[in-house]
Amino acid sequence: MVARRTSSLRVAVIGAGPSGFYATESLLRHHESVEIDLIERLPTPYGLVRYGVAPDHQKIKSVTKLYDRTANNPRVRFLGNVEYGKDLDHIDLERYYHATVFAVGSPADRRLGIDGEDLQGSLSATEFVAWYNGHPDYINLQPNMHASSVAIIGMGNVAVDVARILAKSVDELRETDMANHALEALAESKIKRIYMIGRRGPVQGKFTSQELRELGNLKNANLILDPKQLELDLASTQTVETSPLAKRNLAILNELSTSSQETKSRELHLTFLASPQKIVGTNNVEAINLEINRLETGSEGYIRAIGTGKTFQLQAQMILKSVGYKGTPLKGLPFDFERNIIPNAKGRIIDSAGGKPLRGKYVTGWIKRGPTGVIGTNKADALETVKGLLDDELPSPNNINTKPQAITDLLKARGVLYVEFSDWQKLDTFETELGSAENRPRVKVTNSAQMLRISGVQ
Repeated sequence: MVARRTSSLRVAVIGAGPSGFYATESLLRHHESVEIDLIERLPTPYGLVRYGVAPDHQKIKSVTKLYDRTANNPRVRFLGNVEYGKDLDHIDLERYYHATVFAVGSPADRRLGIDGEDLQGSLSATEFVAWYNGHPDYINLQPNMHASSVAIIGMGNVAVDVARILAKSVDELRETDMANHALEALAESKIKRIYMIGRRGPVQGKFTSQELRELGNLKNANLILDPKQLELDLASTQTVETSPLAKRNLAILNELSTSSQETKSRELHLTFLASPQKIVGTNNVEAINLEINRLETGSEGYIRAIGTGKTFQLQAQMILKSVGYKGTPLKGLPFDFERNIIPNAKGRIIDSAGGKPLRGKYVTGWIKRGPTGVIGTNKADALETVKGLLDDELPSPNNINTKPQAITDLLKARGVLYVEFSDWQKLDTFETELGSAENRPRVKVTNSAQMLRISGVQ
C-alpha cells in the first residue's frame, strides 16, 4: 500500500510506452498534486503498443484507451518529439523536475554472434516488426520479399508474430493497421517456406498457448512438425508435469502434428533442438547451417541445449533473428553491461561502483528489470518504482524551476518542435478517418516530418 502524498512535486517520465504510462498513472493515484511531463522521442505515444504489437492483434492495442485517460489528466503533459540525450539532458531534468523516471525499454537486439550475421537479408525480428508496423526509423528497411524460404531464429511470441504475418495472405492483412509500404511489399511476396527454429525443445518454447494455436489455424499455410521432435526426455517430461503452460503447449503441438493437411500455398515448419552455426552466402543470405542439440539439466535445474556435433543446412534467402532484446546506455547514467539494464534497487538508480542511490533518478519497465513479461507486467513494476520515489527525500523545491512553461520555453529556444497530446490527437483523427474509409482501424502516417505537419506543430 502506498500512502497518498500532497506536497508539491514535478516529475519527468522519459518514454511514453506502457511502462511510462503505468508509472504516470501510479504517480497520479498516489500523489494528489503531482505534475508530470511524459517525454517521448517520437511524435506519437504508446511505444511498443503502436510499433510492436502485431497488426492482426487489435484487441491488445485497445489498452491505449486507458493510456488516453491518463494523458488527458490535467496534471499530465505529453511532450512528444523530444529526445533525451539530444534535446534534453540530465542536467536539464535536474533543473526543472524533482524526480525523473526513465521508462525507455530495451531497444537493442541480441546478436547470434555467428559468421554471416551481417549479410544482406539477415535482419532482426525487431527491425522487421517495426517496419511492418510503420515505425518512422525503419520505413526504409528492405526485407527480401522475393525470398522463397525464410528462417526465423527464436521460439517466443515475437517469432510467432513474424511467422504468422509472413504466412498470411495480404488480403487478410489489409484489414489491419499494417503500414501501407509493408502491405505493398507483402503483396509481392514469393515466400513459400517459413522455418521457426528453436535451440531447445517444444516444452521450453516461450510462446503462449493462444499464439501457438493461431499457427495451426492459418488459412494460407500448413503447419509442419515432425512428431518425433515431440518425444520428451526426462527433464522435459518433469517440466510438463509441473507447468500448466508447457502441458497445454505440448497438447496443442501433438494435435497439430497429427492433424490432416489440405493444400495451401505456404508451409510453416517448426524445428526444435537446433542452434544456428553460420549464415551462408557471398553478399546475400543463401542458407543457414544448424547444429542438432540435445537437452541437459544443469546444477540449478535449468534445461540447457548442448550441441551434438551433427549439423544440417536449410536453404533460406532471409534470416529473421528473434533471440531477445537488451537495453542501451543513457547519457549521464550508469549502466550494467552484463545485464544490459540501468543498475537499480527496486527502481532507484544506483551508482555502479558503490550501489549508492542517485537522488531523484528512477527506472521502470524493461530498462529496470530486463525484457520480461507482457504489457500488464509493467503495472506492478511501475508501482514499486513510484513507491520508492514517494518515500525518498527529493531535491529541495528551492533549487528547481517548477513553472510548467520553463521546460517548453527551453525547448522552443533550442528549436525543438514538441508535440502535445492535443497535437497527437489531430494525427490520431487523421489516421482513423483514413482507416474508416478503407474499413481498417487506421492508416498509419509513417514519416516523422509528415506527422509533425498533420499534428500542426510544423
